[in-house]
Amino acid sequence: MNKKTIKIRIKTNYVQLQQLLKLADLIDSGGQAKIYLNENKVLVNGELENRRGRKLYPKDIIEVSGNLFEISK
Repeated sequence: MNKKTIKIRIKTNYVQLQQLLKLADLIDSGGQAKIYLNENKVLVNGELENRRGRKLYPKDIIEVSGNLFEISK
């Protein structure tokens, strides 16, 4: 089954992983990011990531909860 890639448009040079999780409606606040990342597998460009402050740039691909997100400008 092919996964659909959801584009997340940003107006800044980067967005933090915790902000992406909020934009994707996976968490309600930045404070929940640490817990979410400890309990769920999140891949950034195919590599496991657990730092909520990880900077995501255009063309980065994030896989979380069975969804793919691509950062774009």
